[in-house]
Amino acid sequence: MTVSNVKTDKAAAAVPPVPRPATAAHIIKDDAEAIAVAHRLAAEFVKDSSKRDRERIWPVAELDQFSQSGLWSINVPKAFGGPEVSYATLAKVVEIISAADSSIGQIAQNHLGVVAAIRTVSDKDQQALLFAEVLKGTRFGNAFSEFGSKRAADFETKFTDAGDHVIVNGQKFYSSGALLAHLVPIVALDDEGRAWYAIADRGAPGLTVIDDWSSFGQRTTLSGTVIIDNVKVPKTHLVPGYKGYDKPTADGAIFQIIQVAVDTGIAQAAIDETVNFVRTRSRAWIDSGVDNAWDDPYTIQAIGDLTLRLHAAQALLEKAGHAIDRAVAEPTAESVAHAQIVTAEAKILSTEIAIAATNKLFELAGTRSTLAEHNLDRHWRNARTHTLHDPVRWKYSILGKYFLNGENPPLHAWS
Repeated sequence: MTVSNVKTDKAAAAVPPVPRPATAAHIIKDDAEAIAVAHRLAAEFVKDSSKRDRERIWPVAELDQFSQSGLWSINVPKAFGGPEVSYATLAKVVEIISAADSSIGQIAQNHLGVVAAIRTVSDKDQQALLFAEVLKGTRFGNAFSEFGSKRAADFETKFTDAGDHVIVNGQKFYSSGALLAHLVPIVALDDEGRAWYAIADRGAPGLTVIDDWSSFGQRTTLSGTVIIDNVKVPKTHLVPGYKGYDKPTADGAIFQIIQVAVDTGIAQAAIDETVNFVRTRSRAWIDSGVDNAWDDPYTIQAIGDLTLRLHAAQALLEKAGHAIDRAVAEPTAESVAHAQIVTAEAKILSTEIAIAATNKLFELAGTRSTLAEHNLDRHWRNARTHTLHDPVRWKYSILGKYFLNGENPPLHAWS
């Protein structure tokens, strides 16, 4: 897409950038602290999560708390001053936050994925520069996907060489986190058709971020349009993302495992809401012969079934995290494929339980659970929206080809 056909008619709706943090972010010391901090933040984020969804209130203060807590730098390598926690821990952190507010959990996804990509593809100087930013509390957004392309990996956004910087032109959508980011990684092609992350300053001239996300779910991910009109990006911030997929690396599985964690978080929230509603508001059915809804044998069975299925998804999520750890430490065709396969298995189960739990909530809690005052439909809306990120039907294909024919999964961010 050249500058002449970049659509700038919405540029008047541009949202101004948010300021950089005034103080450096905390640095998490280990996995246990990461989990403890996630629980502490989740306890705060859940309080107004329904209101934020209902009124579409931007989670500005919450994102500042989240990134300043140190949880946005937990996969920065120890060699550069980061905690380098296990990806099983990182996934658990995202799940905990997502159970409180799945939009906030999703906003961190692309930031954490880009941090992983920098580790994989950047040279030492670039790693030192960009990891220092992350450790300070700088947030990456994303400008990856394009609305009108034939396939998700087809990009029209391009950059041209201009000496010590590049000039980027294009237009993006589904740009979760870009509105409230400090830096915006833009997926753009060079003249050989290779995809790079051109990491632009959020306030760079020509970079327009628009709040036009209108989905019925994940309403406060703010995943709208980014217009890129002759945006200058220094070559120090031009990351060769394509190198993460021209040979086996864990980059794709890392992007995927975070999606899984968002969905298990949504499922956990829905089951918790169901139990609370049944225990405090629901009535026993007329033919049940019991006085309390929580003594209904069919409700008891259903809660047991949902919880079992959630635990199975969580177990695979943890297993996938450890498989990714091994693939990061020693990336081979075999270790990377194994990480992709276990993550795909977890993605299938997490999608199924997120949809089942958010749907079953109303069946078990009863008619009064549909009242607008409770806003419980936000969990179903969030699950239905987020699980569309990449189709589970293709995960079954990946598994079948691997186990039946020994065919490794393709190398890209959706596998």
